[in-house]
Amino acid sequence: MRQAIRGSSQGAGLLALVLVTSCSAGTGTDVRGGPTPASHADATVTVLPIDRTGRVPTDTTVLVAAHGGTLKKVTVKGRGGLLPGTLSADGTQWRSRGTAAPGTSYQVSATAVNPAGKVTQTTTSFSTVKADKTFAIETFVPNKDMTGLTVGVGMPVMITFDQPITDRVSVERNLLVHTSKPVFGAWHWFDDKTVHFRPKEFWPAHTKVRVEARLAGVRGGEGLYGARNQRIEFKIGRSQITRGSTDSHHLTVRRDGRRVREMPMSAGQGGTWKYYTTSGIHLAMSREPVTVMTSPGIGPGQAGYYQMTVYNTVRISNSGEYVHSAPWSVGSQGNSNVSHGCVNVSPANAKWFIDNTLIGDPIIITGSPRVLEPTNGWGHWQENWKQWLKWSSVKHFTTEAR
Repeated sequence: MRQAIRGSSQGAGLLALVLVTSCSAGTGTDVRGGPTPASHADATVTVLPIDRTGRVPTDTTVLVAAHGGTLKKVTVKGRGGLLPGTLSADGTQWRSRGTAAPGTSYQVSATAVNPAGKVTQTTTSFSTVKADKTFAIETFVPNKDMTGLTVGVGMPVMITFDQPITDRVSVERNLLVHTSKPVFGAWHWFDDKTVHFRPKEFWPAHTKVRVEARLAGVRGGEGLYGARNQRIEFKIGRSQITRGSTDSHHLTVRRDGRRVREMPMSAGQGGTWKYYTTSGIHLAMSREPVTVMTSPGIGPGQAGYYQMTVYNTVRISNSGEYVHSAPWSVGSQGNSNVSHGCVNVSPANAKWFIDNTLIGDPIIITGSPRVLEPTNGWGHWQENWKQWLKWSSVKHFTTEAR
């Protein structure tokens, strides 16, 4: 009986050993009695575009994926340097950011590792479509030379290209606005070379702004690609808004909501259309200590011709309107309109105004039958938001806080 019991005990132990072994697939015991490493297949890597693909569009996203492991390093290198990219949180996917350079060969190098730590190296290549010609930014405003680095709350961002742009969507998507305070705004195309940005409402005071034109390799049209990236940084100053009426003949300056200056004025005398001061939301476009003014459309010897030197002028349109010193009309300032379209103020008020005005400060005039056109200088705020969006390819976005 004991033998039978002893024999049954040995059989149960053997069965238990078999069960343990069956439930531990991939794990055994080495000659020293310790566990042996699990067996894992090598990690594999796939890359898009596939190896040796040619004429790849510059805005194609490079995708690298690891199977049976994770990515440890990915580089996409062309003659101009590395293409930046982002690795997923789980380490299994990498995708490029931005655009590749046209007419460039790129080598993709990827390192993956499986759970056992075995490394797999993968190298592929592709080449991008060639550019027939390139485009670049010709003017980028605001800038230090034209406006200074602190501007008014109405200041637009203005870009002019050196070539006509037909793929507006591609270009506009790569014009990025970063702000220290959230701003809802949009780009607006005035023509194939000109695109401007403004917020829906005036900029919040004291906002820091960075505009990045990530245009290197961006498609601007058939065979046309961006030559390089550019960026500008500037700051919105205090909120100063000037309001005046051709009926009341006064200008009121408010800074951050508080009235800081009241100035008698004389506006355009009218009679002839060009002698009306325009009504609307103007912006300070320049500050000029000395300006020589001549009669528009009238030459020397003709009736109505004039040429005069005026001082402490702030330009508010492209049609020759300024807020400026006019000692000859002080007697009319505050009670009647006698100018040829400019806003006349006293010498003391003109000096104060030029010293206290930032480029981009709003100067709002009412009462005149002649309305400021949106394209007359920086008349951007003359369009309501729906009108502004009509000429945007992307329509609108909230700026990225930085």
